[in-house]
Amino acid sequence: MTADLVQDSWDRIDAWLREHAPRTLATLLPPAGDEEVAAAQKELGVIFPPDLVASLLRHNGAQDGPEAFRFSTHDRLLGASGIVADTRFMRNVAEDLDAEEAEDYWHHGYVKFGSYGATSDGLMIDCRPGLDSFGAIGRFFDETGTSFGKAGSLGEYLAELVGQIERGQDAGVVTFNGRLLWEWAMPARPEWGSADEPLPAPDEQLPELDLSHSPADLLHASHLDGLEELGALIAVLPRERVAEAARKQLRRLAVETGLDKYPEVRSALDALERGEAPPRPDEVGPLALRLRAVIVQANTHRDNTRRWAAEKMAHGIWGSPYRSVYESAGIRSRLTLNWRADLHADLGSPPLPPIPDDRFWGTLRNPAVDSSWYAAQYAQDQD
Repeated sequence: MTADLVQDSWDRIDAWLREHAPRTLATLLPPAGDEEVAAAQKELGVIFPPDLVASLLRHNGAQDGPEAFRFSTHDRLLGASGIVADTRFMRNVAEDLDAEEAEDYWHHGYVKFGSYGATSDGLMIDCRPGLDSFGAIGRFFDETGTSFGKAGSLGEYLAELVGQIERGQDAGVVTFNGRLLWEWAMPARPEWGSADEPLPAPDEQLPELDLSHSPADLLHASHLDGLEELGALIAVLPRERVAEAARKQLRRLAVETGLDKYPEVRSALDALERGEAPPRPDEVGPLALRLRAVIVQANTHRDNTRRWAAEKMAHGIWGSPYRSVYESAGIRSRLTLNWRADLHADLGSPPLPPIPDDRFWGTLRNPAVDSSWYAAQYAQDQD
């Protein structure tokens, strides 16, 4: 029975989370009661497939927030009340559709059990009894509607999920600070470019670098907020520690994108590590010419990652270390699943703070981070 498969899958998921991601395990809620499940079915006027009932009787959803248990689709597991609320919302969205449109977009017999949160996207299960698709798992997208093919039942879907979790990084599984995260790195692109290529002439037509930045530039707190607990750590560490991490992150980025093969890039990074102040940025200096040439070649090879790296290398060498850390992390998150652990190590591996909330940013006093908007909002909330 697939309901037994549900229990077996949750046994294995819980055990894996207990060992590798206890903070995510803590967000899974206790079982729903039989009466609560029955009331949800009655309110929606549907019959839940046995697998959905079995799952609710194991975990009645997951608490919301950045630590929440999420499927590989990044959808949070919903409990009985969340299922009712999200399904009712979808029905309201689709109420003006005719029968044929509703079949492709959102049918009255569909029930959502996984929510993306930022949009109405999410996982759904077919609750139309008597059809071969009864119990099948699909996913709803705002722009395209509902598509099936995820699994024939929730039991099968959870069993496949267990397989992904137990395969680890090969299946996009990342653990950091006790949390389960789902991420995928871009495949490595073919290598191109040579360290022996001569620099272009100063008068050659090349895209200009953005050299308007300086080490004193402020970074808006919203950028660090996206890095969660690592962003909070960067915001409170001494500037010298952040600058050291920025240098290490730039070196990692140069290695991972092939920019380190160019002597102009290596020389600049070596100087930064020796604590030498970089010369005033100049569009026709050797480093700037090299980066501008790389950008042209990257456009030819359609290598956006190396183009971004060349652009951000300029920011990192001549600009604010706070901006540099943020931008390097953003690019490296596309290249390696270990970018969080690497960044934490480059920051000196200090204890990680809680994931920041509005109060954290509203009370932050770091002259290098612009948290004025958060401070204004926090002050307003306190009135």
